[in-house]
Amino acid sequence: MGVEFLQFLLSGLTVGATYALVGLGFWIIHTACGVINFAQGEFVMLGGMATAAFLGLGMPLPVAIMLALAVAVVAGLLLERLAVEPTRNGSVVTLIIITIGASIFFRGLVQVVLDKDFHPLPAFSGEEPILIGGAAVMPQSLWVVGATAAVVLGLWLFFEHSLHGKAVRAAAANLLAARLCGIRVRFVLLLSFGMSALLGAIAGVLIAPISATYYEVGIMLGLKGFCAAMLGGLRSGWGPVVGGLVLGVVEAMGAGYLASAYKDAVAFVIILLVLMFMPRGLLGRGARSERV
Repeated sequence: MGVEFLQFLLSGLTVGATYALVGLGFWIIHTACGVINFAQGEFVMLGGMATAAFLGLGMPLPVAIMLALAVAVVAGLLLERLAVEPTRNGSVVTLIIITIGASIFFRGLVQVVLDKDFHPLPAFSGEEPILIGGAAVMPQSLWVVGATAAVVLGLWLFFEHSLHGKAVRAAAANLLAARLCGIRVRFVLLLSFGMSALLGAIAGVLIAPISATYYEVGIMLGLKGFCAAMLGGLRSGWGPVVGGLVLGVVEAMGAGYLASAYKDAVAFVIILLVLMFMPRGLLGRGARSERV
């Protein structure tokens, strides 16, 4: 394996892990209520921008991160309670339009309350590159991949081995049956939006030391996360993870061996091909009914 190929591969895995986190946020909301939340990218932006704002107030980085994650979760809960809940009996198109409007609102609010500037966050554990097989990797990249792996493991444990996780799966399988079994569906939806916002904010905090953050950073990351979720498939929690990693690697290889100018176009070409030839995604065919 050449050093150049390994360098592109590691870079792609770092970016792909970020896409996977954002894609998992889309999957959670879609699983809970069947809606694509196009405000997911703004949770990424809120995580990074709120961390930068709290750092500007003189807070230590760990405290700033925890407060920023809390801000994003509150934003997700408010989105569900004030916008989605009153119209939950509306059509899917109506709910999608509401989430698009929420994304515009969040961007405008951050633009007014904070600023339009770029804010690089400090790396979590230094900026001295680490050599892996001759390829240089920044320590922050290891944080991104490691944190994504930890989140995926945590989500698996939550959905497979906790009552609240099983409640979300049951509500996704049959909303009416879940109600009849005593599951609080409103709480399930609220929990799902809070978790989705948390995942987006984690992605925003992790990637900001590498690429900086600003009030519009969530637009492209949200679209890439959506592409990752669709590529892997929304019928399985592993879908966005696989889709994100594949998308990140393909994007990095395309930028490295072809032209970096077309890097962002790769994701949209892939999603068009998936929608035409594999609408259920890479893992969609293996999806099956299960007892929850």
